Amino acid sequence: MKKYEIMFIVKSTMESDDIKKTADNFQKIITDYKSKVVEFKELGEKKLAYPISKEINGYYYVMTVEASVDAINEFDRKATLEEKGGNLLRHLIIKLDEE
Repeated sequence: MKKYEIMFIVKSTMESDDIKKTADNFQKIITDYKSKVVEFKELGEKKLAYPISKEINGYYYVMTVEASVDAINEFDRKATLEEKGGNLLRHLIIKLDEE
């Protein structure tokens, strides 16, 4: 298992329950693949640097995970689909250096 940091931005125009549900669903993708969420931070609503899909604000989340390649690939696949027509504005996956 390798360590990754995943950041994603959820649309802020949704109901607060839906925002939380979306974040939980993305966290569940990692745990479904027998990987571990080490840390999960909700950074709250922030103004975007530029509009994305006519949205000017978004809810930011950052999580550190110890995950298999399969878990990361599935997260990336589902996040990309959500960006194209769902509740996600952007996502970023960074592989952390081995210590």
